[in-house]
Amino acid sequence: MNAATAIPTLETERLLLRRPAPRDVDGFIRLMTSERSRHMGGPKTRPEAWRGFCTELAHWEMRGFGMFAVTMKGDDTCLGLIGPWFPEGWAEHEIGWTLWAAAEGRGLATEAAQATRAWAYDELGWTTAVSYIAPENGRSRRLAERLGARLDPDARHNFGDEPVLVYRHPSPEDLR
Repeated sequence: MNAATAIPTLETERLLLRRPAPRDVDGFIRLMTSERSRHMGGPKTRPEAWRGFCTELAHWEMRGFGMFAVTMKGDDTCLGLIGPWFPEGWAEHEIGWTLWAAAEGRGLATEAAQATRAWAYDELGWTTAVSYIAPENGRSRRLAERLGARLDPDARHNFGDEPVLVYRHPSPEDLR
């Protein structure tokens, strides 16, 4: 897939997953300037968070894919970003997630991550995916495990001395 390819809207039982848009920036800034972002290199200043959101938008242009904005059917309010991610310098393709506080505890991240992982496997042709998670981020670790991902101590990452756990997702064949 390249940037000229049409960008889909994915649909699950409860969600519509669409390309992020500039109107979604405020939720991202609230997350990244809060203590909740401590496992993602935060908290950031507002300008740093704004630039981080610009990276989310640009990833679609540069790679032809990226994280999807998570919205409830019938409500276009962005609740987080979830999906395929492979910025410059990443060792492997990642299924990543950031979820706003209002969306936690309802199984939305699991639902969205399953849909976006299936899309990455089926449409992008990925044969494997990982999730990079800070060791102390228990919520993300539990989400990875609900998705069937398992710790892969042999996986590479390019985060230097920064502690990171690499969770390997089941392959497309393992999910069939």
